[in-house]
Amino acid sequence: MTKRAYNFNAGPAALPLDVLKQAQEEFVDFRGIGMSIMEISHRSKEYEQVNDEAQSLVKELLGVPSGYQVLFLQGGASTQFAMIPMNFLKQGKAAGYVLTGSWADKAYKEAQGIGETYVAATGQPGGFRAVPNAAEIEARPGAAYVHLTSNETIAGSQFAAYPDTGDVPLIGDLSSDIMCRPIDVSKFSLIYAGAQKNLGPSGVTLVIVKDDLLEQAAKGLPTMLSYGTHAKSKSLYNTPPVYSVYIMNLVLKWLKQNGGLEAMERFNRDKTKLIYDAIDGSGGFYEGLVDPGSRSLMNITFALGSEELEKRFIRESEKEGFVGLKGHRDVGHIRASTYNAVPYESCKALADFMNDFRQRNG
Repeated sequence: MTKRAYNFNAGPAALPLDVLKQAQEEFVDFRGIGMSIMEISHRSKEYEQVNDEAQSLVKELLGVPSGYQVLFLQGGASTQFAMIPMNFLKQGKAAGYVLTGSWADKAYKEAQGIGETYVAATGQPGGFRAVPNAAEIEARPGAAYVHLTSNETIAGSQFAAYPDTGDVPLIGDLSSDIMCRPIDVSKFSLIYAGAQKNLGPSGVTLVIVKDDLLEQAAKGLPTMLSYGTHAKSKSLYNTPPVYSVYIMNLVLKWLKQNGGLEAMERFNRDKTKLIYDAIDGSGGFYEGLVDPGSRSLMNITFALGSEELEKRFIRESEKEGFVGLKGHRDVGHIRASTYNAVPYESCKALADFMNDFRQRNG
């Protein structure tokens, strides 16, 4: 392959080229054992080392305090939408949900079928162009938890800071912005994230859960839907998604080798600025769909003056090697997903294409 695509897919998304090359080299013979990682037992010392390494790297990179468990589960974030209320939304309590767009709404609707819920804050009146201010989020005394979606992949909005919910556990869906920047994990009682944006391929979901919250989990749940099951077995109760965890392990090592999350945040801000500058400097030719204070580092959304112009933009961009720029089917328009592994050069190429397209069609 002489040229890789400019991959702006929303997920599954770009993976670091160095990771892909190492996986290619080890695909047939993993660490000299004469078998592929996909062929070995999940009970083997070789796989347990991969599993343990990945859990340790998560703790190191995010600065996870003591008193938390790192789990690797299956079923994606969508299964977490149900597991969370099943485990922690007990009778007589209510859970607050911060509504910021499509994914927050899905989590909220799933919880409504399991227990009592309330809207802790919402960005709906403004068309989800901005996330609620942290001070607007209602953590009712005695609530089971407050849930928020850190980054809305479809809308292109992101929390710049997280609320302090006091004694009420804060639960965060960080699927599309996990490890794009440093965060204070101690603000959360539970964090979950599907891997297929910033951590690896689809098939594994990261969960970071506080021991204090685990102790409050409901009893008598189906075995596989109880967080306690996976915490007690170090995520090895059943056959794990071995290859997905292996790739995650390599991605985490890549993050560490490239300076950790502080360096990753600087990198992400530099490359996304190229695209946001192309939007803001277009004289209205491109319209950003999120207020500047809520703009995402991971998903940049914008519109053009007409549907026909947007179709032309997609057609011409595809001819130039750009992939994944068509907006989500529910909202349309244009979306560039700029996850950690998307190179600076890809963002520069997109900004240059946007400026050229504007000059030819403005």
